[in-house]
Amino acid sequence: MGRMSMTNRPRTTTADDTPLVSRLLARAFEDDPMIRWFFPDGATRAAGVERYFATLHTRQYARHGVCEHTEAAAAFWVPPESRDKAVPDAETVRDLLDILGDRAPAFRDAVEAAGEHTPREPHWYLAVIGADPAAQGRGHGAALLRSGLARADAAGVPAYLESSKPENLPFYEHFGFRVRGEARLPGGGPTLWAMWREPHRPTDR
Repeated sequence: MGRMSMTNRPRTTTADDTPLVSRLLARAFEDDPMIRWFFPDGATRAAGVERYFATLHTRQYARHGVCEHTEAAAAFWVPPESRDKAVPDAETVRDLLDILGDRAPAFRDAVEAAGEHTPREPHWYLAVIGADPAAQGRGHGAALLRSGLARADAAGVPAYLESSKPENLPFYEHFGFRVRGEARLPGGGPTLWAMWREPHRPTDR
């Protein structure tokens, strides 16, 4: 009782995990308002979103972030010292824009709008987290969230994330995040909530 199941114990991702991770995240974000904004065609969405997350994993976050997964969820974090390095290079940007096709301008506008709200002070950034809907409620996302937050707490720095799904806000609030602001993305896009969490001391838990 109380011990973490082997199936949802976080493990560091490698390049070999990219197919699994991208499939998990494509399923996790199938109903996410921002992903639907970027990939409006339901017939091609799953394949496009898999390519999108595979590119982010292999070209960006696996290189300069902290990427973990369980059997049914994945998370990409960026520590404060890697913030500048984790910005996509020109080749990665070209790959992402090719995947997004005619939605590329909406993606660029969203990235710029979100960047205006990014905190300047050092923080751990939760870039991506998602669990396969078939396994939600089994602690996979929570295990990954705790793992990243433990690193932030150990370093004594805050954590930051953005969410476009209002149903997820209470989940993050349970772990100490608070809404810091919200913004409507350009061109009629979804609302983005910025959430901030101060570091916790061991006595805070």
